[in-house]
Amino acid sequence: MSSRAARRRRLLTRTLPIALLALAAFVAGIIQGASGTDVSGAQAFADAWASQNFRAMYSEISPSSARQYSLEEFTSDYEKAQTTATVKHVDSGEASDSDSDGGSAAAVPVTLETHAFGDIQRDLVLPLDSGKVDWAPDLVFPGLRDDERLVRHTTVPKRAPILAADGTPLAAGPATARSSPIGTAATAIAGSVSTPHHKQDDELQQLGFPPAYPTGTSGLELAFNQRLAGHPGGELVALPASGGKTATGGRTVATTDPVPGKPVHTTIDPDLQEAAVAALGATYGGLAVLDAEDGSVLAVAGIAFSGPQPPGSTFKLITTTAALEADVVHVDDEFPIQTSTVVEGREIDNAHSEACGGTFTEAFAESCNSVFAPLGPKVGSNRLVGTAESYGFNSPPTLYTDSAIKAAGIPSSTLPDRISSDLDLAVSAIGQGEVLATPLEMASVAQTIANGGVREPNSLVTDHSLRADAKPVRVTSSDVTSTLRTLMIGVVTSGTGIAAALPGIQVAGKTGTAELGPVTGSRIGAEEQKVDAWFTAFAPATDPKLAVAAMVVNASGDGGTVAAPIVRSVMASAFGVG
Repeated sequence: MSSRAARRRRLLTRTLPIALLALAAFVAGIIQGASGTDVSGAQAFADAWASQNFRAMYSEISPSSARQYSLEEFTSDYEKAQTTATVKHVDSGEASDSDSDGGSAAAVPVTLETHAFGDIQRDLVLPLDSGKVDWAPDLVFPGLRDDERLVRHTTVPKRAPILAADGTPLAAGPATARSSPIGTAATAIAGSVSTPHHKQDDELQQLGFPPAYPTGTSGLELAFNQRLAGHPGGELVALPASGGKTATGGRTVATTDPVPGKPVHTTIDPDLQEAAVAALGATYGGLAVLDAEDGSVLAVAGIAFSGPQPPGSTFKLITTTAALEADVVHVDDEFPIQTSTVVEGREIDNAHSEACGGTFTEAFAESCNSVFAPLGPKVGSNRLVGTAESYGFNSPPTLYTDSAIKAAGIPSSTLPDRISSDLDLAVSAIGQGEVLATPLEMASVAQTIANGGVREPNSLVTDHSLRADAKPVRVTSSDVTSTLRTLMIGVVTSGTGIAAALPGIQVAGKTGTAELGPVTGSRIGAEEQKVDAWFTAFAPATDPKLAVAAMVVNASGDGGTVAAPIVRSVMASAFGVG
């Protein structure tokens, strides 16, 4: 080896360790500030806060802090502070070293997005101990000093009214004292404002409301609670922690003005609303009144939306639609007069074991199970279910936005997606088995027939942003609905619904009586059971203005004797007849 090559080798051997040390120093310089402070732990702490991972935050605090404060205490302090400040999101920036009373510290810019106080942007200064956060409770919020705690002084916004179509308040006044000029009739649709349940209370405190502050707990008050309630304002204050719960003064951290709620405008007719509530009275059931042309909700009472029940023979409107479309029945078809029929070895009785049959028109007027049950298997599962779904079954109601429907917990009218056996099809065809409907749904069925086969959305609010994204649905042809109209007129003039007849106004309707409880033995309808009584109708029959459905749960009689008079009472009031 030449002397020059040997010298180069000695130089490389000497300079390699120096280069490696320089590289390490460069990397450390990226993590540490100019003063040499290691801020990586502070960065990890702040990033964990942004992701709300309190356990990861806790792993970055110093051993001495961990000995003094448990994970449970640590987590609880952050949760309380965030609730007080109404924090909904935390964003952390890049940590840098910071002087802190001569000790090492890191400063991390954080943005706290809050419900009540807007965006709060501050540096979170974190004392460090050997690269770990020397944690104390004042670090739960940026800018707090030693021995300070965070307190919120709330200013509650003005709750907005719920208004009828003509501007009549259905609910107005502060959350602590809502009222309406039509009294308790308005509560059936507006709902109630009262003390929130535990989960709801937690959510409202996160928004900035005081603990246990009255809020919407049912009806429209619940569905549109956030809109009606507005946004709280007030003052976020740092108080001496040693001052106790009654301490006053302190430093103002943030302030904001309350934002009043926005009103909800409905389609409700206040006169019809009073008539509907009066007609149902103290009876446990439901009543829905719709505009026959545009499907909007004009009045409701009881469990019109919230209590699906077997619809009984009112479902025969759907069975008839499917059978007419499938061409498996005609109005002049003749059927044997009998008290029951047998499907898959099970005997299905007519109501009260009455003998009925004759033409299909007569069988419809008398609501003859022995005629309608066999139609189920003839129509088939796909067509029966498909027709029901076109009428609105298995879909959420279209009262208002889906989110508000979910908030209020309003169920759908349902039946199985697939009905496999002939017996189940027969039972479904007469509105029993697993078929469930609300008065709103059966009023919508009547509205569809009254409207020539077009089902309109059942809107309950007029504010565009609150309305469901729903379009009219062509359910069946005008020829089929013309036949149904004639059949329904026969129910009221000579069949099971004569109690709904009005002087000078022709009513088209359908009764229903649904047995409650499981069927036992080999016969369906053979024994007297508790029943739901139903009636759905529209009027005037040739120029429909209203579609109405009533349901009485655990009724003392059938649909014709119990529910039909309730519908008649509402229509008589609407049309000004006796």
